[in-house]
Amino acid sequence: MLCILPPKPAKKMIFRKKEHTEKTLINDCIKGKMKAQKELYACYADLMLAICLRYVADRLEAEDLMIQGFTKVFDKLGQYKFEGSFEGWLRRVFVNECLMYLRKQKHYMTPIETADRESVTAWEETSLETQDLLQLVQELPAGYRTVFNLYAIEGYNHKEIAEQLGISEGTSKSQLSKARGMLQRWLTDLEKNTLTTYQTT
Repeated sequence: MLCILPPKPAKKMIFRKKEHTEKTLINDCIKGKMKAQKELYACYADLMLAICLRYVADRLEAEDLMIQGFTKVFDKLGQYKFEGSFEGWLRRVFVNECLMYLRKQKHYMTPIETADRESVTAWEETSLETQDLLQLVQELPAGYRTVFNLYAIEGYNHKEIAEQLGISEGTSKSQLSKARGMLQRWLTDLEKNTLTTYQTT
């Protein structure tokens, strides 16, 4: 069974001079202290960019979304109640930022066809490095990619996805099924190419 893991956690914060706790750092950011904001950005920028790249394949657009996301984070940081994971709170802000961007794109959802469940089981049993799979996910059409990310990586159910994207649960299920089918075809091609290369060396 394929286990899809989220990107690695943000690197551990290393604070100079003052022994910051995460709470102290966040409070300093809320107070508008530039040094604390730079420290928070340096800690989470790579992880948040990776999240943006999962939803928007173009790197320049993803970088713009990351900057917009951090702007929103610093604006809304006072709403964080120090309950639950701060990284999880950040992830939700950035995922929502990506979804708002995608909603503005006309026809970003792939037209729905009859759900194609061919090869879904085989895809789920495929063994592949997480990073390699995420690179393939980036190649999916925007609608497929968005639903796949929300369902398989962020852990949303189809009802939640439907509410987030303004679509029906059936549409969400169909988009996910089509995404899985497309990934399976690509994985099969990769395996064939790898075997051919191995046999000719």
